[in-house]
Amino acid sequence: MEQRVEIKESTIKRIGGYLHRVVPIADKSGDIISYALKPLMLEFKPRDIMQVIIGSALLAIPVSLTEEVWNLGELLPDQNVLAISILSLLLISIFVYFNFYKVTLKGYVTHFIKRVIGTYLISLLVVALILTLIQKCPWGFDNILAIKRIILVAFPAAMSGTLSDTIK
Repeated sequence: MEQRVEIKESTIKRIGGYLHRVVPIADKSGDIISYALKPLMLEFKPRDIMQVIIGSALLAIPVSLTEEVWNLGELLPDQNVLAISILSLLLISIFVYFNFYKVTLKGYVTHFIKRVIGTYLISLLVVALILTLIQKCPWGFDNILAIKRIILVAFPAAMSGTLSDTIK
């Protein structure tokens, strides 16, 4: 005789200020005996912003100190730098989607967009600050070169910022 167990739907609830997926655990008879909580990182909170800042700085610092990236900023055509910027946004979007929103994108599209754009902008700002401090952003003399260097260094910085954002 085959026994059928009815699986109850999970719900999303705010617990302690954070969203969690509440999954009921049922016994063989279908009675709920407990609940499992899984934190959902769907909202881009100040804690996440700090994680992105630190994560971005982890790779921005060593990469921004290399002469190769400074020279690459001078030599690389503008369209290639633009392509690198688009590639950064694409990779961040894919990573964020599959790690945070794959199951629950519906209803959280604006949070998804805020997380992707926010992560990239934060990485750009961290890189801009570092390159400006080490005087490798020639603001006022060659703004295009400054922006190109920022975008080049932000590519790995954004990836490490995105990765550090997954830490709960």
